[in-house]
Amino acid sequence: MSEWKEYRFSDFVLMNPTVKLPANEQVSFVEMKDLENGKRYCYPSSTRLNSSGAKFENRDTLFARITPCLENGKICQVKGLKNGVGLGSTEFLVFRGKPNVSDTDFVFYLSRWDEVRSHAEINLDGTSGRQRVPKECFNELILNLPKSLTEQKSIASILSSLDDKIDLLHRQNATLEKMAETLFRQWFVEEAKADWEIKPLGSLVTVKRGGSPRPIQDYLSDTGLRWLKISDATKENSPYIFEIKEHIKIEGLNKTTHLKAGTLVLSNSATPGIAKILQVDTCIHDGWLHFPKSHFSNEFLYLLFKKIRPELLQQGNGSIFTNLKTDILKEYPIPIPDNESLLFFDNQVKPIFNKILKNQIQIRTLTALRDTLLPKLMSGELIIDN
Repeated sequence: MSEWKEYRFSDFVLMNPTVKLPANEQVSFVEMKDLENGKRYCYPSSTRLNSSGAKFENRDTLFARITPCLENGKICQVKGLKNGVGLGSTEFLVFRGKPNVSDTDFVFYLSRWDEVRSHAEINLDGTSGRQRVPKECFNELILNLPKSLTEQKSIASILSSLDDKIDLLHRQNATLEKMAETLFRQWFVEEAKADWEIKPLGSLVTVKRGGSPRPIQDYLSDTGLRWLKISDATKENSPYIFEIKEHIKIEGLNKTTHLKAGTLVLSNSATPGIAKILQVDTCIHDGWLHFPKSHFSNEFLYLLFKKIRPELLQQGNGSIFTNLKTDILKEYPIPIPDNESLLFFDNQVKPIFNKILKNQIQIRTLTALRDTLLPKLMSGELIIDN
Protein backbone atom coordinates (compact mmCIF):
# COMPACT_ATOMS: atom_id res chain seq x y z
CA MET A 1 0.00 0.00 0.00
CA SER A 2 1.39 3.38 -1.04
CA GLU A 3 2.16 5.62 1.95
CA TRP A 4 2.87 9.33 1.55
CA LYS A 5 3.70 11.89 4.20
CA GLU A 6 4.51 15.57 4.47
CA TYR A 7 8.17 16.55 4.43
CA ARG A 8 10.00 19.81 4.66
CA PHE A 9 12.11 19.89 1.48
CA SER A 10 15.29 20.53 3.44
CA ASP A 11 14.54 17.49 5.64
CA PHE A 12 13.92 15.25 2.62
CA VAL A 13 16.90 16.36 0.51
CA LEU A 14 20.58 16.62 1.38
CA MET A 15 21.47 20.16 0.32
CA ASN A 16 25.03 21.28 -0.47
CA PRO A 17 26.54 18.09 0.99
CA THR A 18 30.16 18.11 2.07
CA VAL A 19 32.48 16.84 -0.67
CA LYS A 20 36.23 16.48 -0.23
CA LEU A 21 38.26 17.41 -3.31
CA PRO A 22 41.95 16.52 -3.79
CA ALA A 23 44.35 19.37 -3.04
CA ASN A 24 46.81 20.66 -5.67
CA GLU A 25 45.20 18.56 -8.40
CA GLN A 26 43.05 19.41 -11.41
CA VAL A 27 39.41 18.43 -10.85
CA SER A 28 36.42 18.37 -13.19
CA PHE A 29 34.70 21.75 -13.50
CA VAL A 30 31.07 22.33 -14.53
CA GLU A 31 30.03 25.75 -15.80
CA MET A 32 26.50 27.12 -16.02
CA LYS A 33 26.62 26.82 -19.81
CA ASP A 34 27.12 23.05 -19.47
CA LEU A 35 23.51 22.68 -18.25
CA GLU A 36 20.73 22.57 -20.84
CA ASN A 37 17.01 22.72 -20.18
CA GLY A 38 15.28 19.46 -21.09
CA LYS A 39 18.42 17.37 -20.73
CA ARG A 40 18.79 15.22 -17.66
CA TYR A 41 22.58 15.05 -17.57
CA CYS A 42 25.35 17.62 -17.70
CA TYR A 43 29.06 16.95 -18.05
CA PRO A 44 32.19 18.88 -17.07
CA SER A 45 33.66 21.01 -19.85
CA SER A 46 37.03 21.75 -18.24
CA THR A 47 39.26 21.15 -15.24
CA ARG A 48 40.78 23.47 -12.66
CA LEU A 49 42.45 23.44 -9.26
CA ASN A 50 40.28 23.21 -6.16
CA SER A 51 38.88 26.63 -5.30
CA SER A 52 35.65 28.24 -4.12
CA GLY A 53 32.44 27.05 -5.71
CA ALA A 54 29.87 24.27 -5.52
CA LYS A 55 31.30 20.82 -4.83
CA PHE A 56 29.52 17.63 -5.84
CA GLU A 57 29.68 13.96 -6.78
CA ASN A 58 28.44 12.03 -9.79
CA ARG A 59 24.59 11.86 -9.89
CA ASP A 60 24.15 14.92 -7.66
CA THR A 61 21.62 17.45 -8.94
CA LEU A 62 22.93 20.91 -9.86
CA PHE A 63 20.17 23.49 -9.38
CA ALA A 64 20.80 26.95 -10.84
CA ARG A 65 19.98 29.49 -8.14
CA ILE A 66 20.39 32.69 -10.15
CA THR A 67 18.09 34.45 -12.59
CA PRO A 68 17.53 33.90 -15.51
CA CYS A 69 19.23 30.49 -15.37
CA LEU A 70 16.66 29.13 -12.90
CA GLU A 71 13.72 30.26 -15.03
CA ASN A 72 15.48 28.75 -18.06
CA GLY A 73 15.42 25.31 -16.44
CA LYS A 74 19.12 24.79 -15.77
CA ILE A 75 18.67 21.80 -13.46
CA CYS A 76 20.65 18.66 -14.28
CA GLN A 77 22.25 15.59 -12.78
CA VAL A 78 26.01 15.68 -13.19
CA LYS A 79 28.00 12.81 -14.72
CA GLY A 80 31.47 12.14 -16.05
CA LEU A 81 33.43 13.65 -13.14
CA LYS A 82 37.09 12.72 -12.77
CA ASN A 83 37.42 10.43 -9.74
CA GLY A 84 33.67 10.90 -9.20
CA VAL A 85 33.94 14.41 -7.73
CA GLY A 86 33.93 17.90 -9.16
CA LEU A 87 33.71 21.64 -8.75
CA GLY A 88 31.32 24.13 -10.28
CA SER A 89 29.89 27.60 -10.40
CA THR A 90 29.08 29.31 -7.12
CA GLU A 91 25.59 29.79 -8.59
CA PHE A 92 24.65 26.12 -8.10
CA LEU A 93 22.77 24.58 -5.23
CA VAL A 94 23.60 20.89 -4.92
CA PHE A 95 20.89 18.33 -4.07
CA ARG A 96 21.34 14.67 -3.17
CA GLY A 97 19.21 11.91 -1.74
CA LYS A 98 19.32 11.63 2.05
CA PRO A 99 20.30 8.19 3.43
CA ASN A 100 17.23 6.11 4.39
CA VAL A 101 14.94 9.01 3.44
CA SER A 102 15.18 9.80 -0.25
CA ASP A 103 16.52 8.37 -3.50
CA THR A 104 19.04 10.54 -5.41
CA ASP A 105 17.35 10.03 -8.81
CA PHE A 106 13.95 10.82 -7.30
CA VAL A 107 15.45 14.01 -5.83
CA PHE A 108 16.49 15.11 -9.33
CA TYR A 109 12.95 14.77 -10.68
CA LEU A 110 11.57 16.37 -7.53
CA SER A 111 13.79 19.40 -8.14
CA ARG A 112 12.41 19.73 -11.69
CA TRP A 113 8.80 19.65 -10.48
CA ASP A 114 7.03 23.00 -10.86
CA GLU A 115 6.10 22.99 -7.18
CA VAL A 116 9.80 23.21 -6.29
CA ARG A 117 10.86 25.50 -9.14
CA SER A 118 7.99 27.93 -8.54
CA HIS A 119 8.82 28.09 -4.83
CA ALA A 120 12.42 28.92 -5.70
CA GLU A 121 11.40 31.60 -8.22
CA ILE A 122 9.06 33.44 -5.84
CA ASN A 123 11.86 33.51 -3.25
CA LEU A 124 14.47 35.06 -5.53
CA ASP A 125 16.31 37.75 -3.60
CA GLY A 126 18.64 40.58 -4.58
CA THR A 127 18.89 43.37 -7.13
CA SER A 128 17.05 43.10 -10.42
CA GLY A 129 18.93 41.01 -12.97
CA ARG A 130 21.16 39.31 -10.38
CA GLN A 131 18.63 37.71 -8.08
CA ARG A 132 19.46 34.47 -6.31
CA VAL A 133 17.58 31.76 -4.45
CA PRO A 134 18.62 31.59 -0.78
CA LYS A 135 19.15 28.03 0.37
CA GLU A 136 17.12 28.78 3.51
CA CYS A 137 13.90 29.27 1.55
CA PHE A 138 13.61 25.50 1.13
CA ASN A 139 13.02 25.21 4.88
CA GLU A 140 9.57 26.66 4.17
CA LEU A 141 8.62 24.28 1.34
CA ILE A 142 6.32 21.50 2.58
CA LEU A 143 5.51 18.65 0.16
CA ASN A 144 3.54 15.41 0.36
CA LEU A 145 5.96 12.72 -0.86
CA PRO A 146 6.24 8.92 -0.95
CA LYS A 147 7.73 7.52 2.23
CA SER A 148 8.95 4.30 0.63
CA LEU A 149 12.36 4.37 -1.06
CA THR A 150 11.10 1.57 -3.30
CA GLU A 151 8.23 3.72 -4.54
CA GLN A 152 10.55 6.68 -5.05
CA LYS A 153 12.86 4.50 -7.14
CA SER A 154 9.93 3.19 -9.17
CA ILE A 155 8.80 6.74 -9.98
CA ALA A 156 12.34 7.75 -10.90
CA SER A 157 12.72 4.62 -13.03
CA ILE A 158 9.68 5.47 -15.17
CA LEU A 159 10.91 9.01 -15.82
CA SER A 160 14.50 7.81 -16.27
CA SER A 161 13.47 5.40 -19.02
CA LEU A 162 12.13 8.36 -21.01
CA ASP A 163 15.14 10.55 -20.25
CA ASP A 164 17.58 7.79 -21.22
CA LYS A 165 15.89 7.50 -24.61
CA ILE A 166 15.93 11.30 -25.01
CA ASP A 167 19.63 11.38 -24.09
CA LEU A 168 20.40 8.61 -26.59
CA LEU A 169 18.64 10.51 -29.38
CA HIS A 170 20.50 13.72 -28.51
CA ARG A 171 23.81 11.86 -28.67
CA GLN A 172 22.83 10.24 -31.97
CA ASN A 173 22.03 13.66 -33.40
CA ALA A 174 25.34 15.09 -32.23
CA THR A 175 27.16 12.21 -33.96
CA LEU A 176 25.10 12.60 -37.14
CA GLU A 177 25.80 16.33 -37.32
CA LYS A 178 29.53 15.71 -36.83
CA MET A 179 29.38 13.21 -39.72
CA ALA A 180 27.77 15.82 -41.97
CA GLU A 181 30.37 18.43 -40.94
CA THR A 182 33.17 15.97 -41.69
CA LEU A 183 31.77 15.25 -45.15
CA PHE A 184 31.47 18.97 -45.87
CA ARG A 185 35.03 19.68 -44.73
CA GLN A 186 36.41 16.73 -46.69
CA TRP A 187 34.58 17.55 -49.93
CA PHE A 188 34.73 21.32 -50.03
CA VAL A 189 37.82 22.22 -48.00
CA GLU A 190 40.40 19.44 -47.85
CA GLU A 191 39.66 17.96 -51.28
CA ALA A 192 38.36 21.04 -53.10
CA LYS A 193 39.21 20.82 -56.78
CA ALA A 194 41.73 23.27 -58.19
CA ASP A 195 39.49 24.15 -61.13
CA TRP A 196 36.56 25.27 -58.96
CA GLU A 197 36.01 28.97 -59.51
CA ILE A 198 36.05 31.20 -56.43
CA LYS A 199 33.12 33.60 -56.27
CA PRO A 200 31.51 35.85 -53.63
CA LEU A 201 28.67 34.09 -51.86
CA GLY A 202 26.29 36.91 -52.80
CA SER A 203 26.63 36.04 -56.50
CA LEU A 204 24.93 32.69 -55.89
CA VAL A 205 22.71 33.44 -52.90
CA THR A 206 20.24 36.29 -52.38
CA VAL A 207 20.76 37.70 -48.89
CA LYS A 208 17.80 39.55 -47.30
CA ARG A 209 17.25 40.98 -43.83
CA GLY A 210 14.08 40.67 -41.82
CA GLY A 211 12.14 43.67 -40.58
CA SER A 212 10.39 44.87 -37.46
CA PRO A 213 7.26 46.97 -36.85
CA ARG A 214 8.09 49.77 -34.43
CA PRO A 215 7.74 50.37 -31.61
CA ILE A 216 7.77 46.59 -31.27
CA GLN A 217 6.12 46.74 -27.82
CA ASP A 218 2.93 47.95 -29.53
CA TYR A 219 2.79 44.81 -31.66
CA LEU A 220 3.76 42.04 -29.23
CA SER A 221 0.85 39.73 -28.44
CA ASP A 222 0.01 36.44 -26.74
CA THR A 223 -1.33 35.14 -30.06
CA GLY A 224 -0.99 35.98 -33.73
CA LEU A 225 2.06 35.57 -35.95
CA ARG A 226 5.13 33.86 -34.50
CA TRP A 227 8.02 36.25 -33.80
CA LEU A 228 11.45 34.59 -33.97
CA LYS A 229 13.94 35.73 -31.32
CA ILE A 230 17.64 34.91 -31.03
CA SER A 231 16.85 33.09 -27.77
CA ASP A 232 14.64 30.65 -29.70
CA ALA A 233 17.74 29.60 -31.64
CA THR A 234 20.33 29.55 -28.85
CA LYS A 235 18.27 27.30 -26.56
CA GLU A 236 18.49 24.38 -29.03
CA ASN A 237 21.56 22.57 -30.36
CA SER A 238 19.50 21.05 -33.16
CA PRO A 239 19.68 22.46 -36.72
CA TYR A 240 15.90 22.87 -36.50
CA ILE A 241 13.56 25.31 -34.75
CA PHE A 242 10.17 23.95 -33.66
CA GLU A 243 9.15 26.31 -30.87
CA ILE A 244 8.88 30.09 -30.99
CA LYS A 245 7.80 31.75 -27.77
CA GLU A 246 6.63 35.24 -28.79
CA HIS A 247 4.00 36.52 -31.24
CA ILE A 248 3.11 39.78 -32.92
CA LYS A 249 -0.25 41.13 -34.02
CA ILE A 250 -1.22 40.54 -37.63
CA GLU A 251 -1.30 44.34 -38.08
CA GLY A 252 2.52 44.27 -38.03
CA LEU A 253 2.80 41.94 -41.03
CA ASN A 254 3.48 44.67 -43.60
CA LYS A 255 6.46 45.90 -41.53
CA THR A 256 8.21 42.55 -41.15
CA THR A 257 9.18 39.45 -43.15
CA HIS A 258 7.02 36.34 -42.92
CA LEU A 259 8.77 33.04 -43.70
CA LYS A 260 7.42 29.55 -44.29
CA ALA A 261 8.51 26.34 -42.55
CA GLY A 262 11.50 24.84 -44.33
CA THR A 263 13.29 28.20 -44.69
CA LEU A 264 16.90 28.58 -43.54
CA VAL A 265 17.71 31.67 -41.46
CA LEU A 266 20.95 33.10 -40.08
CA SER A 267 21.29 35.38 -37.05
CA ASN A 268 23.21 38.58 -37.75
CA SER A 269 23.13 40.38 -34.39
CA ALA A 270 23.51 39.74 -30.63
CA THR A 271 24.69 36.13 -31.23
CA PRO A 272 25.44 36.25 -34.95
CA GLY A 273 26.22 33.45 -37.36
CA ILE A 274 23.74 30.88 -36.00
CA ALA A 275 22.00 29.02 -38.83
CA LYS A 276 18.65 27.28 -38.28
CA ILE A 277 16.06 25.58 -40.46
CA LEU A 278 12.51 26.59 -39.52
CA GLN A 279 9.92 23.92 -38.84
CA VAL A 280 7.12 26.46 -38.34
CA ASP A 281 6.04 29.63 -40.14
CA THR A 282 7.31 32.81 -38.46
CA CYS A 283 8.07 36.49 -38.85
CA ILE A 284 11.69 37.62 -38.47
CA HIS A 285 13.13 40.96 -37.34
CA ASP A 286 16.21 42.66 -38.77
CA GLY A 287 18.48 40.59 -36.54
CA TRP A 288 17.90 37.71 -38.97
CA LEU A 289 18.94 37.05 -42.56
CA HIS A 290 17.16 34.76 -45.01
CA PHE A 291 17.95 33.53 -48.51
CA PRO A 292 14.95 33.57 -50.89
CA LYS A 293 17.08 32.45 -53.88
CA SER A 294 20.02 30.10 -53.52
CA HIS A 295 22.22 27.96 -55.74
CA PHE A 296 22.74 25.71 -52.71
CA SER A 297 20.56 23.45 -50.59
CA ASN A 298 19.61 24.34 -47.01
CA GLU A 299 21.91 21.56 -45.81
CA PHE A 300 24.90 22.92 -47.73
CA LEU A 301 24.31 26.46 -46.45
CA TYR A 302 23.81 25.27 -42.87
CA LEU A 303 27.15 23.43 -42.92
CA LEU A 304 28.88 26.31 -44.73
CA PHE A 305 27.72 28.88 -42.17
CA LYS A 306 28.75 26.61 -39.31
CA LYS A 307 32.20 26.21 -40.88
CA ILE A 308 32.83 29.92 -41.55
CA ARG A 309 31.15 31.33 -38.43
CA PRO A 310 34.46 32.04 -36.56
CA GLU A 311 35.72 34.08 -39.54
CA LEU A 312 32.44 35.98 -39.82
CA LEU A 313 32.51 36.86 -36.12
CA GLN A 314 36.03 38.28 -36.45
CA GLN A 315 34.77 40.62 -39.18
CA GLY A 316 31.69 41.71 -37.24
CA ASN A 317 31.37 45.00 -35.41
CA GLY A 318 29.58 46.49 -32.41
CA SER A 319 30.63 47.74 -28.98
CA ILE A 320 28.25 45.58 -26.93
CA PHE A 321 26.85 43.01 -29.36
CA THR A 322 28.65 41.76 -32.44
CA ASN A 323 26.76 42.61 -35.63
CA LEU A 324 27.24 40.83 -38.92
CA LYS A 325 26.85 43.17 -41.88
CA THR A 326 25.17 41.64 -44.92
CA ASP A 327 28.03 42.90 -47.11
CA ILE A 328 30.47 40.69 -45.20
CA LEU A 329 28.37 37.65 -46.01
CA LYS A 330 27.72 38.65 -49.63
CA GLU A 331 31.41 39.23 -50.29
CA TYR A 332 32.64 36.08 -48.55
CA PRO A 333 34.66 34.10 -51.14
CA ILE A 334 33.88 30.42 -51.62
CA PRO A 335 35.00 27.84 -54.20
CA ILE A 336 31.99 26.89 -56.32
CA PRO A 337 31.69 23.10 -56.77
CA ASP A 338 30.41 21.74 -60.05
CA ASN A 339 26.74 20.74 -60.15
CA GLU A 340 27.58 17.03 -60.16
CA SER A 341 29.60 17.34 -56.93
CA LEU A 342 26.88 19.41 -55.28
CA LEU A 343 24.20 16.90 -56.22
CA PHE A 344 26.25 13.96 -54.98
CA PHE A 345 26.99 15.77 -51.71
CA ASP A 346 23.32 16.63 -51.17
CA ASN A 347 22.38 12.99 -51.75
CA GLN A 348 24.83 12.02 -49.00
CA VAL A 349 23.84 14.57 -46.36
CA LYS A 350 20.09 14.89 -46.85
CA PRO A 351 19.44 11.43 -45.34
CA ILE A 352 21.62 12.47 -42.37
CA PHE A 353 19.59 15.64 -41.83
CA ASN A 354 16.32 13.71 -42.28
CA LYS A 355 17.40 11.32 -39.53
CA ILE A 356 18.33 14.26 -37.26
CA LEU A 357 14.88 15.76 -37.91
CA LYS A 358 13.13 12.45 -37.23
CA ASN A 359 15.07 12.06 -33.97
CA GLN A 360 14.25 15.63 -32.97
CA ILE A 361 10.53 15.00 -33.48
CA GLN A 362 10.80 11.88 -31.33
CA ILE A 363 12.69 13.85 -28.66
CA ARG A 364 9.84 16.36 -28.55
CA THR A 365 7.25 13.59 -28.21
CA LEU A 366 9.14 11.84 -25.39
CA THR A 367 9.84 15.15 -23.65
CA ALA A 368 6.14 16.06 -23.71
CA LEU A 369 5.25 12.64 -22.26
CA ARG A 370 7.87 12.97 -19.51
CA ASP A 371 6.74 16.50 -18.64
CA THR A 372 3.13 15.32 -18.47
CA LEU A 373 3.92 12.35 -16.23
CA LEU A 374 6.33 14.13 -13.87
CA PRO A 375 3.83 16.32 -11.96
CA LYS A 376 1.27 13.51 -11.85
CA LEU A 377 3.79 11.09 -10.36
CA MET A 378 5.27 13.64 -7.96
CA SER A 379 1.88 14.74 -6.67
CA GLY A 380 0.53 11.21 -6.24
CA GLU A 381 -2.18 11.70 -8.88
CA LEU A 382 -0.69 8.63 -10.55
CA ILE A 383 0.23 5.82 -8.15
CA ILE A 384 2.72 3.12 -9.15
CA ASP A 385 1.12 -0.34 -8.98
CA ASN A 386 3.50 -2.92 -7.56
